[in-house]
Amino acid sequence: MELALVDFDHTVTDCDTYARFLRRVATPEQLAQAWWKVGPWLLAYRLKLISAERIRARVTRLTLRDRHADDIATLAAGFSREVLPEVVRPQMLEQIRWHLQQRHTVVIVSGSLDLYLRPWCEALGLDLICNRLESQDGRLTGRYAEGDCAPHKADRIRARYDLSRYARIHAYGDSREDRPMLALAQERWYRGKPLK
Repeated sequence: MELALVDFDHTVTDCDTYARFLRRVATPEQLAQAWWKVGPWLLAYRLKLISAERIRARVTRLTLRDRHADDIATLAAGFSREVLPEVVRPQMLEQIRWHLQQRHTVVIVSGSLDLYLRPWCEALGLDLICNRLESQDGRLTGRYAEGDCAPHKADRIRARYDLSRYARIHAYGDSREDRPMLALAQERWYRGKPLK
């Protein structure tokens, strides 16, 4: 039995789907204010003054707080159907299908949202570890239900899977946040290249 752990954004896809999704669901007012409310944070992130985790939390809160959970879920289903097929790297989709043909357990492990990743994963028969949004009384709080998954990918994997049961583990990633996940594997791919 073998396990394949696969990051999503910039590994399976050629872009950051989370940012695209937030832009798609943002209200016109939020989009108009985005530069003033998010711009300085993006600059700080690009200058490596703040983490990806902090910028994700801020942008998620600004975009999704007090929004109707059902409305966002509907928009996410459309995003999954319409956008994801256009941004998935064909070679990574082929690699995922190869793992499935070998009867490996394939897990998408992502800091993105279950609202649009779950339908995509279910259609392919993949397991999923990712962020879920918290809601109260039908409205989103703008926070993650169990904290941000991205910096804790390896811990979430260990909590769900008994890694000792797998003869071989494969991992694919592209960022610093993926390195602990890659360290779990014997076969590691970073930004499309094998790691020794």
